[in-house]
Amino acid sequence: MKNQEQKQEFLFDKINFKILLIGIAVITLGFILMSGGGSDNPTVFNEDVFSFRRIRLAPTLVLIGFGITIYSILKNPKK
Repeated sequence: MKNQEQKQEFLFDKINFKILLIGIAVITLGFILMSGGGSDNPTVFNEDVFSFRRIRLAPTLVLIGFGITIYSILKNPKK
């Protein structure tokens, strides 16, 4: 019989969780920047829908955030 207690070992290290939270924050920021710009009246066209922030900056931030989260998952804490 084995009476020795086995230490529970997590798959991720603390640094992995920190990097993961940073990636999630960047994704959230990208979606916040992407929101808005609509019009209450459907017959009025609002030019803000095609602003640099919504077309270029926000999707780039979301993709960078996904890259950061993938890196945090693949990072080996043992090395």
